[in-house]
Amino acid sequence: MDIASALFLMIASALPFVEARYAIPPAILSGQFTAPEAFLLGFVGNVIPVIVVLLLLEPVSIFLSTHSRHFERFFTWLFDRTRKHSERFEKWGALALMPFVAVPLPVTGAWTACAAAFVFGIRFRYALPTIAAGILIAALITTLATVGIIGGLA
Repeated sequence: MDIASALFLMIASALPFVEARYAIPPAILSGQFTAPEAFLLGFVGNVIPVIVVLLLLEPVSIFLSTHSRHFERFFTWLFDRTRKHSERFEKWGALALMPFVAVPLPVTGAWTACAAAFVFGIRFRYALPTIAAGILIAALITTLATVGIIGGLA
């Protein structure tokens, strides 16, 4: 494992729509990484942007809302609309984010969970651990499927 390949895997895992679930299999199948190495690098690469995104979504939305009437109207509309239909998130809270991220399917990843946490008002200290647990489960499922331990990708 060389540094450039490790950085590439971490960057690929950080990208929306790719995330660890799609970055880990080629890393293992190429022979550049063992399954544990790909799992660890993929997981860490996927968690790093979650921290940044969760911390920045609210301040950025506040900044945009205070500097643009269009954004102010958009965020007002968004919060009014989504918080009316937030029964599941109110019932389960941040725990609803974990299975959402854990299922390794398109559009159910960490980036989308960050947006959901922001929209439904789930605080950072609750959102981060549940999203990270979901990433951990998705990365584990993907890794085990890639090496043929469980059915699916192999």
